[in-house]
Amino acid sequence: MDRKYLQLVIENVKVALGSIRSQVLKKRFTMLIIAIGITALVGILTSIDGIKSSLTSNFASMGANTFTIRNRGSNIRIGRGGKRPKQYEHISYREAERFQKTFQFPALTSVSAYASFASTLKHGSEKTQPNINVLGCDADYFAVSGYEIERGRNFSETELRFGIPVIVIGQEIKKALFPKNADPIGEEVAVGAHKYKVIGVLAEKGSSMGFGGDKTCMITLTNARQHFLRPKTSFTISVLADNITSLESAISEATGTFRVVRGVSASEENNFEVVRSDNLSKMLVDNLYEVQVAGFMIESPLPGAAIGLMNIMLVSVTERTREVGVRKALGATKAFIRLQFLVEAVSISVLGGMFGIVFGIMIGNGVSSFIGSGRMSMVSIIAVIICFIVGVVSGIYPAIKASNLDPIESLRFE
Repeated sequence: MDRKYLQLVIENVKVALGSIRSQVLKKRFTMLIIAIGITALVGILTSIDGIKSSLTSNFASMGANTFTIRNRGSNIRIGRGGKRPKQYEHISYREAERFQKTFQFPALTSVSAYASFASTLKHGSEKTQPNINVLGCDADYFAVSGYEIERGRNFSETELRFGIPVIVIGQEIKKALFPKNADPIGEEVAVGAHKYKVIGVLAEKGSSMGFGGDKTCMITLTNARQHFLRPKTSFTISVLADNITSLESAISEATGTFRVVRGVSASEENNFEVVRSDNLSKMLVDNLYEVQVAGFMIESPLPGAAIGLMNIMLVSVTERTREVGVRKALGATKAFIRLQFLVEAVSISVLGGMFGIVFGIMIGNGVSSFIGSGRMSMVSIIAVIICFIVGVVSGIYPAIKASNLDPIESLRFE
C-alpha cells in the first residue's frame, strides 16, 4: 500500500473517532445496537461449539469400536422434526445370554438393563437427588462402555452368579452420600427398599447435558432381575471390538448371530437395532444444526442497526455540510470525502462489533463451561467481517452524497 494513501486512511480514522466522541448519544447508541446483535450471535454459536465438543468427547470415551444391540432406534429429535424411532419386541435375557454364548467373533460382550432412571440413594442422614440411574450389568460392562473404577473393585463371579447386593457408584453419588472425602468402600447404601455394600467408585466421567456416569450406579444383573426388572424389560447387548478396523466385521457377525437368535428368516428385516457409539454423537451434533440456524436468525438486530447507521450518517452529512465545503475549498477531492465518511461508518460498526464479540465470548464460554467444555469460537472472525460489511453498506450512500456536495453551496450552508 502507498505510504501517502496509508497516512490518508489513518487520518480519516482519527477524524471518524473524533466524530464518534463528539456525537455521543446518536452514534454510540447505534454501536450498542450492533454490539447486542453480535453478542447474541457469538454467544449462542460459542455455546453450541462447546456443546458439540462436550458431546464428542463424552461419546468418544465409550470407544469408537463399540456398538450396541437393542430393541429400538435412537430417540434423538429436536423440536417436532425427525422420524419417530422404531420399536421392536423386547430383547429377553435368554436371547441376550444365548447371543453371548454363540457369538464367536473376537470381541468383548456385555449384557445390561436399566433398573431405574430416577432413584434416590441414602446413606445415614445423607441422600442424593431423585435422579440417579441404577443399572444392572455384568463385569465386562465397565470395559465395554468406557468406565474406569477409580477406587475399589469390579463384581466377582460369585456376586454375579448369586445376585449378592453389592454396588459400584459414580462420583456425584459419592460426593452426596460421603461428604468430607470419606471412604465409601465397605459402607452400605440404600437403593429404594434394598441395601447394597459399596465395592467400587467410578472415575469421574462427566455428566454434560445429562450424559456420563457420575449420576449412575451399577448393581449385578442378577440382583437387578430379582428386585427391579419387569418380565417385559428389554436388555441391551454391548460389544467392544478388538480395534476400529475390525468394527464393521464385528457388526456384520453380530447382526447375523442375533438374527439367528431372534429367529429372523432370510426374507425378513431385522427386528432389532445395531447402534454404533460414534453414530450417537454424530446424530446429536447434526441435530444442533437447527440451533445454529436459530443463532444466525438472532442476528436479526443487525439489519435494523444497518438502517439506523445509514440514517445517522445521512444526518451527519447534513450537519457537517459546511465542514465538507471547507475541506473541498482547501483541496479535498471527492475520493477523500467519500473515504472519510465511509471510514467513519465502518469504524462505528466494527467498534460496536468488537464490544459484542467480547461480551458474546464471555457469555458463550460461560454457558459452555457450565456444561463442561469452555472454548473460543471461530465465529468471532465471521462477526468482524459481518460488521465490516454492515459499515460499508450503511456508509456508501451517505459517503457518495457527501462527496457530491457543491463546495460553494456547502460554504453558504447554515
